Amino acid sequence: MSKKKIGLVAIGRNEGERLRRCLDSVIGKVAHIVYVDSASTDGSVEFARSLGVDVLELDPAKPMASPRSRNEGFFYLINTYPDIKYVQFIDGDCELVEGWLEKAEAQLDARPDVAVVCGRRRELYPDASAYNRLCDIEWDTPIGEAKACGGDAMMRPDALQQVGGFNPTLIGGGEPELCVRLRRKDWKILRIDAEMTRHDADIKRFSQWWNRNRRVGHAYAEGSWLHGRSPERHWVRPSRSIWFWGLVLPLLALSMAWFTQGLSLLLFLGYPILIYRIYYRMQKQGLSSRDARLFALFCVIGKFPLVQGQILFHLNRLKGRHTKLVEYKDVTVISTDSQPVP
Repeated sequence: MSKKKIGLVAIGRNEGERLRRCLDSVIGKVAHIVYVDSASTDGSVEFARSLGVDVLELDPAKPMASPRSRNEGFFYLINTYPDIKYVQFIDGDCELVEGWLEKAEAQLDARPDVAVVCGRRRELYPDASAYNRLCDIEWDTPIGEAKACGGDAMMRPDALQQVGGFNPTLIGGGEPELCVRLRRKDWKILRIDAEMTRHDADIKRFSQWWNRNRRVGHAYAEGSWLHGRSPERHWVRPSRSIWFWGLVLPLLALSMAWFTQGLSLLLFLGYPILIYRIYYRMQKQGLSSRDARLFALFCVIGKFPLVQGQILFHLNRLKGRHTKLVEYKDVTVISTDSQPVP
């Protein structure tokens, strides 16, 4: 790998010790690092500066979210260091896997039509909770040409500049939305069979999982609102599924119960049927029986916080308001005895 070619953008808000592990994993492996902080109160800014990386603090007067953080970090990086050839993005709750940068750079060198290369993101502690396990399953997407990437990926700066970078007004779903615009310009998104990052979801409680899904539902709604027309139909199908299972079916079953002498309540049988269908599909894809059951159950339960997120987006859209960042992680403090990595 040519270290001088690679710049890195890390983003975070109150990631605590997770940020320590993130920056420790990238120091000395790339030419330039910028850490973009979203008004943290846990010592993140001071810690990042102690490592000698560039720190960009977002103005809290404007709505804060990952697409805005990545966008400001990206343009700061390429304007400050115009010799950067590729940019690696990473979330502050992730650690970079040894050898990933070389593999991603080789793909971009070999494929001038590829704008984005991503690999396998894994959960650092998948057995710590059912919610962490669900994240690990979620990250395991198919190898090959893809429609979208996640927050960790290596990207070609000229491709991002061509489409104007990330959409800073979104509170979530910024990478898939960016990939829609890249693909319209005939750029390719590639997921390769390589370990990329270790992610620390740190989701211990049902309420955290619920809030995370509310944010995902909001992202689905906003994405389909922006790019739901033909031919892309971006996130239209999942949004319709969310509305049907999360709101329409239960409303129909309950509202018609009096007139049907309770027969309409049989509509609720659709949920166990849906769970089984998802379970069967995930087993066919190679998931263990245990993980397939877990994934199927929470996919169906998740329809309800997802529809809350959809409703939140459309209510705020009609009122002309911007949705505030939906957070789900606990705030921890980076210990004061931290030592800079030599």
